[in-house]
Amino acid sequence: MENNKRNLLFFQSDSMKGLHSEMDEWQESNQKRFLSASIERDGDQFCCIALTNPTEVMLVNSDGREIGDSADPVYVYVEGGELR
Repeated sequence: MENNKRNLLFFQSDSMKGLHSEMDEWQESNQKRFLSASIERDGDQFCCIALTNPTEVMLVNSDGREIGDSADPVYVYVEGGELR
């Protein structure tokens, strides 16, 4: 599993369309979801601070194996934690 302890990102553009494009390109090239995003104006720029989903959270089935496409019930394993 990839170590992703740093999940804070910053994007900036002079338009909302440009900001969307920057974020979309980052998401496509990194194949990661955003957990949250906050967009504000900073002078004449649109800025976004975004959080990605940490990789230490993964979906597993009842025997603890990571799941793909499965009809098994889904549990969440948090690194260093337990099934929930």
